[in-house]
Amino acid sequence: MWSDNQETVLTVHLLFKRKAPAAAFAALLLTGLFTTIDSSPANADDKVWRHSSSLIGEPKYPPGFERFDYVNPDAPKGGRINVSGSGTFDTLNPILAKGELAEGMGLVYERLMSSSEDEISTEYGLIAEAVSFPDDYSYVSYRLRPEARWHDGEPITVEDVIWSFEKAVELDPQRQFYYQHVTGAEKTGENEVTFTFDEKNNRELPQIIGQLLVLPKHWWEGTDAEGRQRSIEATTLEPPLGSGPYRIARVSPGSTLLFERVDDYWAKDLPVNVGSFNFDEINYTYFADRNVEFEAFKAGELDFWVENAAKRWANEYNFPAAREGRIVREELENPYRSQGVMVGFIPNLRRDKFKDPQVRKALNLAFDFEDLNRTIFFNQYQRIDSFFYGTELAGSGKPEGRVLEILESVRGKVPDEVFMGGYTNPVGGDPQKQRANLREAVKLFRQAGYEIRGGNMVNAETGEPFTFEILLNGPIIERVALPYVENLKKIGIDATVRSVDAAQYANRERSRDFDIIYNAWGQSLSPGNEQFEYWGSAAADRDGSANYAGIADEGIDELIRKVVFAPDREELIAATQALDRVLLAHQYIIPSYTSRVARIAYSDRLAHPDPLPTYGIGFPTIWWSKDAAE
Repeated sequence: MWSDNQETVLTVHLLFKRKAPAAAFAALLLTGLFTTIDSSPANADDKVWRHSSSLIGEPKYPPGFERFDYVNPDAPKGGRINVSGSGTFDTLNPILAKGELAEGMGLVYERLMSSSEDEISTEYGLIAEAVSFPDDYSYVSYRLRPEARWHDGEPITVEDVIWSFEKAVELDPQRQFYYQHVTGAEKTGENEVTFTFDEKNNRELPQIIGQLLVLPKHWWEGTDAEGRQRSIEATTLEPPLGSGPYRIARVSPGSTLLFERVDDYWAKDLPVNVGSFNFDEINYTYFADRNVEFEAFKAGELDFWVENAAKRWANEYNFPAAREGRIVREELENPYRSQGVMVGFIPNLRRDKFKDPQVRKALNLAFDFEDLNRTIFFNQYQRIDSFFYGTELAGSGKPEGRVLEILESVRGKVPDEVFMGGYTNPVGGDPQKQRANLREAVKLFRQAGYEIRGGNMVNAETGEPFTFEILLNGPIIERVALPYVENLKKIGIDATVRSVDAAQYANRERSRDFDIIYNAWGQSLSPGNEQFEYWGSAAADRDGSANYAGIADEGIDELIRKVVFAPDREELIAATQALDRVLLAHQYIIPSYTSRVARIAYSDRLAHPDPLPTYGIGFPTIWWSKDAAE
């Protein structure tokens, strides 16, 4: 669910980073890979095994490290935490591209590798104890830990890994696209699995495989307590067998979900897990209305809250628990130090009316961010002007040096304006500026073949009115969309706003049944293969892809390849800045706004390490209950 602070959504994914619903799949796989060699001996086939991988410099933690620096190794175990989910859920099957997946399934399942939160794009072994790949990255092998176990005591096997990969590709078009360069998975040793690729020098592919969610083949191919055959191809509310630190203890369909800590969790003493998973129980309660959700937090029914409304953060923390100090409030920039974001109104280019960039630019001129920021956001936000906003990957100013050279290599395939200067958003905020912006918008519409007749913007040849619907995932963004609609009416455009529930929104988004939606793309400091999923031509007409706009452009495809196959960090930054400039020049989105801090509030019964990790909040993974210490 998007909010007036759009990065709240990104924050939630970071706070609950062990969760990986299909809708957020691409955003969770934003890492690259360099090498660090540990002291383990090579196999007979001379493979070099590594304990970790990192894109930016050497991994911080050497072979044999004891724990991450940011955790409290003496954090007490125990207690219960009550958190919330928005909307509803109707499945506990984590790999299907249908249904609404419950929050927190990353607490039940594990991946081959685990990330640290005080490094960028760095991973360490979890189910896999080591990783190996050649200099040309033509394959990757993972060596599984022999002690890795499912909750029923059965070992996690190479067969589980291969089956999980094959089913993920078979059942989820998004994963199928993301893993398109993986040509095979085979058992190459007793505890060793190898994935081969159809292209070389794509440094991200090994780590993409390291993020694979591993499921128990024997459980999904077995029968339930009633003797009914299970199916990985169907949604289910049966608590699944997992291997992670928690199991599902109780399910109330669409309403509540209780996770209980697994005392004999096989990986609890691994270095990547020391000081983690401290709550005995994590209880999710779902709310259809954000305001009702906040009332539950105020009443003490919830222990943790991510604030997504500037007005509420400024004015509504005067309830008794907050006044008496039983609620702690913090503003933290940690999650955004390694994250960029683009969010806003996305026109569907599959509709003829949005194909002309002049039209899309005109629509941006009608959005008055400055007025919204002053009147309803307490001046807490900044307007986004990059698809990699907040990072060194954002392009700005006139292109120079290597960025210019890369753009020259696609000259004629990209808009000419990328060579002239950087992108800027229109500036409003007062009646005079708004009128000037709207006059410019009318001019652009005229250049695109439209004119105003009888107060309506119409196609000059056909007389068809220019109308569209803004589809929203719930009502929260209505207070942003409705003033925008009012501005559009001033230039004869009849736009409407329609808010639907999460399930209907997901279905319409996946099937591309919309004119304009409000959505976002998250970015890491290591962009790679997910850029094909976001902007690549092959993803444009594939239902369920993250190419919401329907971008299909030869120049952009070439720039994505330059990002993916960048041989070093310097080239990656330059290629990404070039891509950013071109995406902006095409006017694919009406950018909205963001804040570079996470606003959290929580019960004083909770505690967290101080300081928190550089690039995350670690909730609930490394937090604990003060009650458990008593």
